[in-house]
Amino acid sequence: MSIYERYFKEHIGKNGKVESVSLNYPENFNFGYDVVDEIANREPEKRALVWCNTKGEERIFSFREVKQYSNRAANLFRSAGIARGDRVMLVLKRHYEYWFAVIALHKLGAVAIPATHMLTAEDFAYRIKAAKVSAAVCTTENQVPEKLAAAVRESGEKVKLWTVQGEAPGFENFTLAAKSVPDTLDRVETKTSDPMLLYFTSGTTGYPKGVIHNFSYPLAHIVTAKYWQGAEEGGLHFTVAETGWAKASWGKLYGQWLTGSAVMVYDFDNFEPRQLTAVINRYGVTSFCAPPTVYRYLVRKGVPPMPTLRHAATAGETLAPEVFRSFTKQTGIPLCEGYGQTETALLMANFFHTGAVDGSLGTPSPLYNIELRDRNGEPVAPGEVGEIVVAPGEKGFPPGIFTGYLDNDEQYSYVFRGGVYHTGDGAYMDENGRYWFHGRFDDIIKTGGFRVGPDEVENVLMEHPGVLECSVIGVPDKLRGQAIKGYVVPAAGYEPGAALETEIKSFANSRLAEYKWIRQIEFVSELPKTISGKIRKTVLRALS
Repeated sequence: MSIYERYFKEHIGKNGKVESVSLNYPENFNFGYDVVDEIANREPEKRALVWCNTKGEERIFSFREVKQYSNRAANLFRSAGIARGDRVMLVLKRHYEYWFAVIALHKLGAVAIPATHMLTAEDFAYRIKAAKVSAAVCTTENQVPEKLAAAVRESGEKVKLWTVQGEAPGFENFTLAAKSVPDTLDRVETKTSDPMLLYFTSGTTGYPKGVIHNFSYPLAHIVTAKYWQGAEEGGLHFTVAETGWAKASWGKLYGQWLTGSAVMVYDFDNFEPRQLTAVINRYGVTSFCAPPTVYRYLVRKGVPPMPTLRHAATAGETLAPEVFRSFTKQTGIPLCEGYGQTETALLMANFFHTGAVDGSLGTPSPLYNIELRDRNGEPVAPGEVGEIVVAPGEKGFPPGIFTGYLDNDEQYSYVFRGGVYHTGDGAYMDENGRYWFHGRFDDIIKTGGFRVGPDEVENVLMEHPGVLECSVIGVPDKLRGQAIKGYVVPAAGYEPGAALETEIKSFANSRLAEYKWIRQIEFVSELPKTISGKIRKTVLRALS
């Protein structure tokens, strides 16, 4: 019996399909103790984590080892004064130390803040100040220690700094230090209502918002793993995601271990389709999830045989139907699209019990009440576009729906106006009850599986002296889904043309995280505006 069955119950309809599910858990549920340690106690040598990298290195960890290593990490954090409620940033790429560190923080009741290594020093400084970060554990690669050190200086905060598997000036070696502390830990009492994770996600205005999830969040991903990704007892699940993003929580930890599957981790920097498929075949991966960009490349290069693979899923942006069809034709495996946000767990998907349809978001998760509403909050008829909202159930909102924005109660109240959670995404429902994505109701750009707020790019663009005014939008791109395009009104004395475009791109992109890079610039004499002076991005999108 998989451990998820302690907390999860299916309600099967007369047609044999799952109609609803329910969760039952104690108020002190803690994934670190009640899942990781419990599996370790029951089946100590059960495979938990399979890790390899591009250098040919390999590590396979049992649940006994994960328990021990996470206990050591917890004791090391505790020796540095980290306690319940403290916030710790983890910038660990796809290094296996992430799993030990994040479980350790859960056990202590501390708040983990996963962050991508692609952030700039300014990005890190904002997060450190906004979250009042107490400590950070990072990779030694990609100049992350240098960027973090600069960020700490800029923030003025006192932050304990560690690196893993290496040294850096001003940082303690976490890997070495953890060897000198005990591998046993007495349970620290936590509550499911306590904050557990803090993710920063892009907004349409201003800086990224801090999204807070509590200790019940892992349980919501039972549906994610079991019904959508195909993670199963004794299987090996591979989600292509870096640990700095919420997608890692969806596919590299919680639901997979709850359903009894081991997690496959391939530690790489530059995506190469044949390397991914080689890993799948070498280790016998049974279920796979990746953003649409990966499938586009796989289909283009030709998908090799993958005899152990049984399930494939995708999410993050829309994917052309021909890619779905081509992947299924080459593998015999339906490609199941899913939908959700950093603020939520999986909201809709092409589930196994409902079947997959190319290009559709699928059907609502049996965990949530999903509705489509117009701008007045009224339900829309089938075939009409409405905003995807999540309505509460009899006992309120189930686990998986975030519990707050960091220090921003006003924004949190706004997205829950009318008593429902507003996703900001538009969709319509067909006559078969399937949902189809229509587009964002706001200006968020989805590029290569990443969410980028236009303000984040526009603020950097405006620092160039040749930019008088600017506006950034997402435009269609075959590989990325959307590419970032900037409309620029040149300042006096600057001549629009290829030379200025190259100069501005180089200036801005050197100051932006790679996933925020500007791919196109168009010079205009003026930007379309409303009477009140706001730039009309809808007009710019219509022109592109």
